[in-house]
Amino acid sequence: HKTLDMSVTKFNPRNALLLLIIIVIAAIRVLNNFSTEITALANYSPLVAMTLFGSAYFKGNIKALVFPLLAIFLSDIILFATVYKQYGDGFLYGGWVWVYGAFLLMAVSGKLIIKKVSVQSVSIAAAVSVFIHWILTDFGTWLGSKTYPQTLAGFNECLAAAIPFELRSITATIIYGAIMFGVLEVMQRTYPVRKTG
Repeated sequence: HKTLDMSVTKFNPRNALLLLIIIVIAAIRVLNNFSTEITALANYSPLVAMTLFGSAYFKGNIKALVFPLLAIFLSDIILFATVYKQYGDGFLYGGWVWVYGAFLLMAVSGKLIIKKVSVQSVSIAAAVSVFIHWILTDFGTWLGSKTYPQTLAGFNECLAAAIPFELRSITATIIYGAIMFGVLEVMQRTYPVRKTG
């Protein structure tokens, strides 16, 4: 009886709900890329929103960093083993280290900025995160590139070419962020659960 009671008390329904929301959004990301009818949605990625959501709601640093990155990693594995196989480069894709480094920095900045969930704190974290993604992943694209000269002008050219992608990223972050944060806040008010763990 004591063992059963301890396992029940350690179970945190809030963490289960957070994971479920992240998994559903990751699944939507995968399905958007598989569908031939909604390919436009594939350009609007929920990855930044997933990262900030985990940073904002998971208690402690490990869960906040690991769970969203794990969902991103698993969805990447599926996509680059199937629909994006031609873009794969061995393990995942070229430049994945820069991309995952950017998401790690986003998660840390989200944890630091979103002390309390509010429209203002999430909006600031979203803007900072998209900026991190823009600079870091484009640095990885530019570094050693044959397309862009290895000069400051070449780096600026690379950054300029990425602006349309980053505009879609901020749009997607606003949309998916509103859904994820909104769903959890409504559910927490409707079905209060303990916030520890």
